[in-house]
Amino acid sequence: MKPLDLLHKVYGFTSFRPGQEVIVESILAGHNTLAIMPTGGGKSVCYQIPALMMDGLSLVVSPLISLMKDQVDHLNQLGIPAAYINSTLSAKEMQTRLADAARGVYRLLYVAPERLESDRFRQLLYQVPLSLITIDEAHCISQWGHDFRPSYRSLAQWISTLVQRPIIAAFTATATQEVRNDIAQLLSFQPKHIFVTGVKRENLAFSVFHGENIRDFALQYLREHPTDPGIFYCATRKEVDGLHQFLRSRGFSVSKYHAGLTENERQQAQEDFSFDRVQGMVATNAFGMGIDKSNVRFVIHCQMPRNLESYYQEAGRAGRDGETSECILLFSPSDVQTQKYLIEQSHMAPQLKQNEHQKLTEMVRYAHTQACLQETFALYFGDQPGKSCSNCSNCLDEGERTDVTVEAQKIFSCVKRMRERFGVSLTAKVLKGSASKRVKELGFNKLPTYGLLKGYTEKDIVHRIQVLTAEGFLRVTEDEYPVLALTTKAIDVLQGKQSVLLRVKKKSTTTATPVHQNLFETLRTLRKELSTTEQIPPYMIFPDSTLTDLARICPIDREGMRAIRGVGERKLEKYGEAFLTAIRTYIEKEGITPTASPTPSGSSPSDEKEPNQKEPSHLITWRMWQKEGHTLDEVAATRGLTATTLDNHLLRASQEGHPVDWNRLIPQDQEPMILAAIEQAGGTQLRPIKEQLPEPISYTTIKAVLAKQAEKK
Repeated sequence: MKPLDLLHKVYGFTSFRPGQEVIVESILAGHNTLAIMPTGGGKSVCYQIPALMMDGLSLVVSPLISLMKDQVDHLNQLGIPAAYINSTLSAKEMQTRLADAARGVYRLLYVAPERLESDRFRQLLYQVPLSLITIDEAHCISQWGHDFRPSYRSLAQWISTLVQRPIIAAFTATATQEVRNDIAQLLSFQPKHIFVTGVKRENLAFSVFHGENIRDFALQYLREHPTDPGIFYCATRKEVDGLHQFLRSRGFSVSKYHAGLTENERQQAQEDFSFDRVQGMVATNAFGMGIDKSNVRFVIHCQMPRNLESYYQEAGRAGRDGETSECILLFSPSDVQTQKYLIEQSHMAPQLKQNEHQKLTEMVRYAHTQACLQETFALYFGDQPGKSCSNCSNCLDEGERTDVTVEAQKIFSCVKRMRERFGVSLTAKVLKGSASKRVKELGFNKLPTYGLLKGYTEKDIVHRIQVLTAEGFLRVTEDEYPVLALTTKAIDVLQGKQSVLLRVKKKSTTTATPVHQNLFETLRTLRKELSTTEQIPPYMIFPDSTLTDLARICPIDREGMRAIRGVGERKLEKYGEAFLTAIRTYIEKEGITPTASPTPSGSSPSDEKEPNQKEPSHLITWRMWQKEGHTLDEVAATRGLTATTLDNHLLRASQEGHPVDWNRLIPQDQEPMILAAIEQAGGTQLRPIKEQLPEPISYTTIKAVLAKQAEKK
């Protein structure tokens, strides 16, 4: 069986996500493989499919006990024999599972890295034929990573002692170039077998807000998103306890999680969140790595994390099912001082402390940049620069840029007159005209720049300095006590060669509502009932993305449901009839015309009937365009729908047998090129086809050609 066949049969997906297939092929070809994939990018599939296709056992080194349990439970749900060995088992249970592994009972065995430091455990493991060793969260190997673990570092030494060396596969979502090099050197990965699939996640909307009252913001957010599950991250236990108590007192169903709770309390909180018994989790960063919940719709950081690696990993727990989700950072200047204090109080070596201060500087820059936030991640993690995401708070901010050149010149002049030897805080005090003892002792109250920005608050001046730093006009040194310095861009501004234009940020929130909302809620309730009966988290039955497609497409038979992403044969057999019954009941009650298969490329057209309309929405579009002869621009203007939605309406109408004049959408000279690109790509995925075509050829035209070809078959 081919990997793609296995993907469809076991997982219910008809195509790999970007980057997955080449990684699977590399492992199956016998190459040690390192993959840097974003959270939610589907890394587990990349090692589980090879594990199912290879002889022998696949050992998975995983960092947390709870994460192991979730993954093993999920595999067993899919009909894949898997087990874990950790400290929750007795010695006898461990020996029994290892004996079963040696007999070929399991395809995958999960262990913690600390377990492999035990000589006794190693001896037992030597009796088990290993075909593949997968190292999850591989950034923990590197001493330059944000979550370094010595037990991970010793993996290389242990692997070298194996008589018959298995294939090594390592995965992480958060690895800078420095960390990648460290991992590759330690485990001998060749450059051609290191894959970086890109850190951008189009379904995530990143935002940064300054000066928000945390409790008011959390309260308002939950009111506006009453059915969305999510996480509030706080920096300390005290802040977790306070926000948790506040939200509970306002009637919201939330749990809390931090290291100060008992193990039973933490397990109960995690279970309540996984099983959708509560809407939200208020937690420190101790929570998250051990949860595989796919339908987290928001992650809100109430305080700024120490570095971009931690932030990206924690925020990336949102939207693992591919559905639109929000990642919000609430920034306060006091966060910087808190993180500096925690770094200084740590027991790290001086060089590592300096490295942490440098990472904190990058985190502060992220909080103040006016560039695309997704692009900021891409540049930091060494990804290829690309287009702006058009989805983050910076990209969505339509505010006009204001000329602040004179104000910037005052700030730069002050930094220069302070001889580029002092930090942000003192510079702001001088510009404000502060009467502080420190300013007077240094004689800065006599500088020409003293009080130049006295009409601003000190807090506003600090913010403006941070923005100018993020925009590259100033830089912060990497010393123990960072100081401000001018860049060549700032010199150009002082000399009148360059202007400074900045934009005032506006608040922006995004919401996403499935088309048939009532059906979605019905299916979610059914999923909850099944999960309670089977004592498994709801997302292990179907993720939200699958429920969304079911509620959008409304399949009425097994063939139609089989075509939904995330519905494999086992789940279809186990849950299919229950969900189909619910869908049939709904569409009969509402008078909806269902379709038997999803629209191409997993698109999400607007299929809900318009108020007081008996005709389905997609057929209104088809009638206006096909029968009445309106252009798509005219239909869009009349109906207030996007071009993408109209494209999908016509595609759906075609699938249902309604005649569509594709020649109106396909320029005559473009069709031969598209057909050649389809043949070259060897499939119908849009992106590989688009990459082989000239830029002017649109996705709409490609979809039209594919639909036209489908009609001929």
